[in-house]
Amino acid sequence: MSLFLALPIFLCFLFTTSATSTTLPPPSPSPSPSPSFPYGLAYHIDCGSPTNSTDPFNTTWLSDRYFSGGATAIVSEPLHFRHGHEKTLRFFPISSGKKNCYAIPSLPSSRYLLRTFVVYDNYDGKSHPPSFDVAVAGTVVFSWRSPWPQSVARDGAYADLFATFADSEALICFYSFATDPPVVSSIELFAADRASYEAAAIADNRTVLVNYGRLSCGSDQWGPGFSNDSDRFGRSWQSDSDFRTGGSRVVAVSTRNGISGTNQKPNFFPEKLYQTATATAATAEEGGGVLEYELSVDAKLDYLVWLHFVEIEGRVRRAGERVFDVFINDENLTRVDIYKQVGGFAAFTWHHTVKNLSSSVLSVKLVGVVGAPVICGIENYALVPSDPSTVPQQVVAMKALKDSLRIPERMGWNGDPCAPTNWDAWEGVTCRMSKDNTALVISEIDLGSQGLKGFISDQISLLSDLPADSGGIWSIAADSWQTTAAAAAADGTGPPAKTTQDCSIPDSIASSRLQLV
Repeated sequence: MSLFLALPIFLCFLFTTSATSTTLPPPSPSPSPSPSFPYGLAYHIDCGSPTNSTDPFNTTWLSDRYFSGGATAIVSEPLHFRHGHEKTLRFFPISSGKKNCYAIPSLPSSRYLLRTFVVYDNYDGKSHPPSFDVAVAGTVVFSWRSPWPQSVARDGAYADLFATFADSEALICFYSFATDPPVVSSIELFAADRASYEAAAIADNRTVLVNYGRLSCGSDQWGPGFSNDSDRFGRSWQSDSDFRTGGSRVVAVSTRNGISGTNQKPNFFPEKLYQTATATAATAEEGGGVLEYELSVDAKLDYLVWLHFVEIEGRVRRAGERVFDVFINDENLTRVDIYKQVGGFAAFTWHHTVKNLSSSVLSVKLVGVVGAPVICGIENYALVPSDPSTVPQQVVAMKALKDSLRIPERMGWNGDPCAPTNWDAWEGVTCRMSKDNTALVISEIDLGSQGLKGFISDQISLLSDLPADSGGIWSIAADSWQTTAAAAAADGTGPPAKTTQDCSIPDSIASSRLQLV
C-alpha cells in the first residue's frame, strides 16, 4: 500500500549495511530507454537495493547508486508493500554529515519530473519518524517533520515536482534536523518538455512546480508506477473522489472514443485523462449543477491551477448546451462552453495562477449555467522560486579542495557548498550573495581543528571572493599539506618543487581566512 503525497510541507533509520559514496559508471538512462518519454530519458533508482529489478509494469529499476554516503535498510514489514522499490531504503545517519545528496550524472539540460517515495515503517525499531528537508537543485521542496501521520509513516508517500536542471547532473539533497537520519526509498526522473506548463511565463523555467494535487476525475488512480497506462512525463493521476466536497450528487462518465488534441507538445496530456469525467447528476435547470473540490495548500505560496475538460457526452451537439462558471476560492474567473471552444471529443484546458491565499485550502467550484458541469482533471502546483546557487567556478574549486584534503564524510561536504540558503553551508564555510545579487560566493573558509591532511589544489584560486586583508590568516602545519605542484613532483609526474615549508600559496588567497591544522 502507498499514498501519493500532494503536500510537500510535511513533516527515517537501522538494520544497516554501511556504505560509502558510489563511483559506478553512468548507466544508460533507464537501461532500455522508453520511447514513451520525450528524448527517451527516464531513471528509476531503487534506493537501498544492491541489484537491478523489473516491476510488474515492465519498468527497469536501477540498483542504488549516485549517493554521497549513508547506509541501507529494509522496512519492518516488507509484505505490506506492493513493489520492491517500496521495501528498501537509504538513510543518512549523522555520521554521514548533515547534508547528503544523490547526484544523477550525464543529464542534458532540460526540465524534468522528479518523483520520490519516502517511508519509515519503523524500520529502525525506534518509533520515531525523522525530521528532514529535501532540496532539488539547491531549492527546498519537501519538509518532513516528526511526528508523521500514522498512515504515512506506515504506508509511505509519493511526492513529485517539475524542475529544470541546467547543469549536467540532477542534485537531490537531504538535510538532517538535530540527529534525525533522512530516508528515501526510490527516486525517479523523467524528461519533460522545457516549454511545458507555460514555463516562459513563470520565471523562465527557474520556478519549481511542486505537486499539490493531480486528479483524474471519474477514475481510479493511474499512471506510470500505478497502472499500465502511460504518461509521457511520468505523471501519476489520483482519483478525484477523496477531494470532492459539497452536497451535489455526482456521476462518473466515460468513453472509449478517441480524443483529439491529446499527447501533443508541450504538455503531452494523455488521452486517458480525457476519457473519463465527473459531472453533476442534476442540471442547473433542475436546481443542481455544482461541482466542488478542496485541495490543501501552503498559504505562503502561489499556485498554478490547470483544469481539463472534454465534451464527453454525445447528447451535447452544439454550443450553448453545456455552460458553467469556474470559481477558485469563491472568485468567478471564467465561463466555459467546451463545445464552443473545441467541439465534441476534443481536449480543452484552462489554467490560472492563484496568489495571495488567506487560508490553507484552495477550492475549485464549477457552477452550472446551462446543463450539468463536467470536468476531466485538476492539477495544482505550488510555484516555489529557485534559491540562488553558488558560482559554478567556486563549486569546482570547493570540490577540488574536498578531494585534495580528503574531507571526511562527517563534515557533509555534498551538493552545493552554499545552497539552499536556509540550510547551513558546508561545515567551516561561510557564504554571501555576490555583488550583483545573482549567485552565492564563498567568503570565508575555516577548517581549523579538523585534523585534515593532503594538498591544496591550485583550483582554490577560483575562490576569488575570499578576503585578502591583513586580518586574514593561513595556519597550516608544515607536515599536513602540499601544493598540487609538490604532489606532482613527489610522484614523478612534474618538475622538482619547493619543499613543503617553502610552497607558495595562490596570490588571490595568500592572506585569506582559510585555516588548516
